[in-house]
Amino acid sequence: MTRPPLLDPASRAGPLQRRYALLINPFYPKDPNASFGKHMLTPTLALTSFAATTPEDWEVRYWDENLLDGRPPFRPMPELVGITVHLTFARRAFELAHWYRSRGSKVILGGLHVLSCPEECAPHADALAVGDGVQLWPRIVADVESRQLQSKYVATYENNYREDPAPRRSILPRQSFLTTTSLIATRGCHNRCGFCYLATDGLRMPYRMRDPQQIAGEFAADDQPYGVFIDNNLGSNREYLRKLCHALRPLNKIWSAAVSIDVTDDPGLIRTMALAGCTGVFVGFESLTDENLTDARKKTPKTADYARRVSMLHENGIQVNGSFVLGFDHDRKDVFARTAGWVEENRLECSTFHILTPYPATPLFKQMEAEGRLLHRDWTLYDTAHAVFRPKHMSPEELEQGYAWIYERLFSHASIWRRRPEDWRAAAPYLAMSYLYKRSNRFWHLLIKHHLVHAVWRPLVELTRIRHLRFREGLADPEARSAPPGNVVAAGV
Repeated sequence: MTRPPLLDPASRAGPLQRRYALLINPFYPKDPNASFGKHMLTPTLALTSFAATTPEDWEVRYWDENLLDGRPPFRPMPELVGITVHLTFARRAFELAHWYRSRGSKVILGGLHVLSCPEECAPHADALAVGDGVQLWPRIVADVESRQLQSKYVATYENNYREDPAPRRSILPRQSFLTTTSLIATRGCHNRCGFCYLATDGLRMPYRMRDPQQIAGEFAADDQPYGVFIDNNLGSNREYLRKLCHALRPLNKIWSAAVSIDVTDDPGLIRTMALAGCTGVFVGFESLTDENLTDARKKTPKTADYARRVSMLHENGIQVNGSFVLGFDHDRKDVFARTAGWVEENRLECSTFHILTPYPATPLFKQMEAEGRLLHRDWTLYDTAHAVFRPKHMSPEELEQGYAWIYERLFSHASIWRRRPEDWRAAAPYLAMSYLYKRSNRFWHLLIKHHLVHAVWRPLVELTRIRHLRFREGLADPEARSAPPGNVVAAGV
């Protein structure tokens, strides 16, 4: 894939007729398995939330480079540009910032990379937004209007989360996304894994919850059959999740979310999630070795019990996208085959793999740095698809080769077939999901490029919703249960 070029340096825009702010999500894929931004089929919630706090007399435009729309907007030239900076796309964010600043736009950089590496980001911006952007953006806009822009704005995440406005989804190109209903009900996680970005120095994110009826109202208002919760861990507070499910159930919609596997401690809660429309969960198993999880400080059940818990989710018609990290200190060369075999044996509908990556300012980064195991600081390669440190029991090259092998194995025809649901009635939708989502990169490129994602995927999502409603009837009354589990929506987030 060729990265969209920046604009012709000679281009100029006419005078502004009204104040105009541009919000940009930069993207440039390095990992072939991520192909063409396919993993970003829902919009970034941060930018639409910032848009919701922008004064009405400002025009706001959303620009997402995942959508392959070519050159970023420049006619008219925006007065204010907000760019979210991801670690692996920082270079692209800086290129965009330089181009707009050289033509008179005020550029604000925010995001986790700004929090972890402010000294690196500062030269590329007129101002940095460090912390909760929903609190900061109105102040920044006001200071731009009064020509009193500061170089740095700081906010914590300890505000009343219930007071945050609903995202401004009207600015989104609806036809380009599988669904525009990105939702967030909670903030934070009860885990503080050493490799997770939530463990970044300077990031204190207390667990916060929004009123369940607020979330249900947002879901209903967006008129989409499928929603994606982007919470770090929607199941951190089980009683809250139960209340949220009760609020979502009357909507008769379907949704997916990230949870930790310990949510299955309460079988009744899993049934409640299914009755409320949950069709898929993204579960960070991370490793099948207990010692690795202990080292990572992850609070989780014993790995020997993972299979039983996956079965519980499947029995309630909930697909599982299992996330695994490769390259922990207790991993040896057999980790790839052993993990692939477990995924197939337990019929996970989808799996996501990551090479252990020490993100800047996390405990893992400090440990690797102290041990002299970091290979470099080329952030473009800190994308969980490259080995950026020396593993203990294999070479970096062997780790990368194993990562590539496990994706090839589980995306193969044979593996897809081995992982088909035990209930034959669910096999057809499972196979449709697997082949449309996992083995159709050229197809997805065309859909994204020509803004057909929503048009093509919506009928399949609606079919899933209808099948799930039938399944729910049986789940509510086991004696009448006749509908098959499974669906055609990719599980997880």
